[in-house]
Amino acid sequence: MGTTKIWAIKDSLSRVLDYAANPDKTVYSDLQKVLHYAEQDSKTVGDESTYYVTGVNCNTDTAFSEMLAVQKRFGKTGGNVAYHAYQSFKRGEVTPEECHRIGVELAQRMWGSEYQVLVATHLDTGTYHNHFVLNAVNMWSGKKFDCNEGVYWRFRSLSDELCAEHNLTVIKNPMGKTPRSIYFAEKNGEPTTFNLMREAIDFSVSCSRSYDEFRNIMREQGYVVDLNPNRKYWTVRSFNSKKAVRMYRLGEDYGNEAIRRRIYEPGMDSWQRNADYYHEKKQVRQFEPQRIKYRGTFKKAKKHTGLIALYFHYCYLLGYLPKNKQHQPLSPEMKEAWRRLDRFSEQVRLVSRKELRTLDDVSSFIHETDASINKVSAARQQIYNKLRRCSDDDRPQLLKNRDDCTTLLKQLRKEKRVALSIIEDHPKNKENIRIEEQAIRSRYGLDQKPKYYRRSYER
Repeated sequence: MGTTKIWAIKDSLSRVLDYAANPDKTVYSDLQKVLHYAEQDSKTVGDESTYYVTGVNCNTDTAFSEMLAVQKRFGKTGGNVAYHAYQSFKRGEVTPEECHRIGVELAQRMWGSEYQVLVATHLDTGTYHNHFVLNAVNMWSGKKFDCNEGVYWRFRSLSDELCAEHNLTVIKNPMGKTPRSIYFAEKNGEPTTFNLMREAIDFSVSCSRSYDEFRNIMREQGYVVDLNPNRKYWTVRSFNSKKAVRMYRLGEDYGNEAIRRRIYEPGMDSWQRNADYYHEKKQVRQFEPQRIKYRGTFKKAKKHTGLIALYFHYCYLLGYLPKNKQHQPLSPEMKEAWRRLDRFSEQVRLVSRKELRTLDDVSSFIHETDASINKVSAARQQIYNKLRRCSDDDRPQLLKNRDDCTTLLKQLRKEKRVALSIIEDHPKNKENIRIEEQAIRSRYGLDQKPKYYRRSYER
């Protein structure tokens, strides 16, 4: 399974060449080989060290000077001096030798005898991948390489062809680019949208013995699944969302066939988990509100209103408050909100410290902060002007005043940023509260209307 990418290099040709051909990344030591083959019960040991760098239409040791000579010959040393691309394989699917051999063949098919390319295979991360450094200038015509969208698709297509020829898996449904924040959050197991979907599906599959049970348990967790056999891809979405996600995008274990196999070919303990789930569900339905007798009057009790009351209620539903008796939120939207807990904490502190009760107060605070920022910025600019022509005796005090202004500006800008986030998050917070309260009522059967019986009288 090969993934590919290509991008332009503008700053330095030597920098990218040094990175690609770094021996720390490309040398495969004898100890590493022993560990690698020992895990596979293999007795084969290669040479003491193998250097996986190959030049296509150039010499490995003199790649930089040869590429630079071509650029100088045609007078094209500016702009995009090179292009950097990579080809990565699934961990454990290829050997270093095979990875490097495929990379060299890909460079030859892609650029032939027209361009100089340095191919380097990196082995330091455990996931073998090839780096390609392409000279942006054609060796014979001097024409700059046109790296358009078609080049990317051709590069990916050739990589897939080589993977198929070497009996490697080919990605049939590419998932596209994932934002870095979401990628690392999912990698760290944080409650992202996809991670919560995976967790809900895994739990529902483990407690289900049919598609109907799977649908019902997913609905109780706040999700709607479409298992229509006439659809090519099954989908899942949050109960309060209009956008559905194809299940195969969640991973190899969440496609149509994988879900069917996990439901209808379970282990021996699936029946016990199914029974435990329905027994626990029956116990939860017997929930009764706790009754507490309060001696005193609520008239003298301190009452929070406005934004601070909204945030206290939000933190309670989120499970953050009270500290001594935390509970888990039920809706997927509120579970995902845990990732923004630091953001909410900053908002609560600002609302409490500045006594902001309504959104109008927040807007007024933003305008006042803008005025303060302009005032402090003007004062700091005056200090900069004085520093240009001040004496050595006045310089330390001016520097101190400048640093004080910088610190104050940093604080004011942070407060403004938090205030803007309050206005931005307010509609979403109110919607999450509504969704969570609805999930609680559904969970404990509080949304069911009481049954009224018509009385009959006999004469």
